[in-house]
Amino acid sequence: LMAETGAVFGGEHSAHYYFKDNYRADSGLIATMLMLEEMSRVGEPLSEIRRAYERYSLSGEINTQVDDPSHVIESVSAKFSAFPQDRVDGLTVDCGEWWFNLRPSNTEPLLRLNLEAPDRNQCDHRVAELLAAITSV
Repeated sequence: LMAETGAVFGGEHSAHYYFKDNYRADSGLIATMLMLEEMSRVGEPLSEIRRAYERYSLSGEINTQVDDPSHVIESVSAKFSAFPQDRVDGLTVDCGEWWFNLRPSNTEPLLRLNLEAPDRNQCDHRVAELLAAITSV
């Protein structure tokens, strides 16, 4: 996707960071060095720098073991069919002020859920809603 769009950087909630100048390969070391450079430049700790970017409450990656990941994804897709959906990486659904991505693990028999909402209460509520939808299949 980075090559198709010409992106210079890509990142995942699972702390993988990809850089165009590093052959679009994952590098935590480059990400760390760039962050240290920024901390030095502005003279602030990371805890202060990141506050400006805290716009949403994040669920973090939540793993659920399922027998048939494709079937579960299709079931969840049907439950959220009223909302715009994308299939670039599993199922991403844009529910207006909140969104989620549900995708199968490439290495384990798991579904991985990531969700963002405007605040912690809504995030927790939506995570519970999604986990119920996933486990009811």
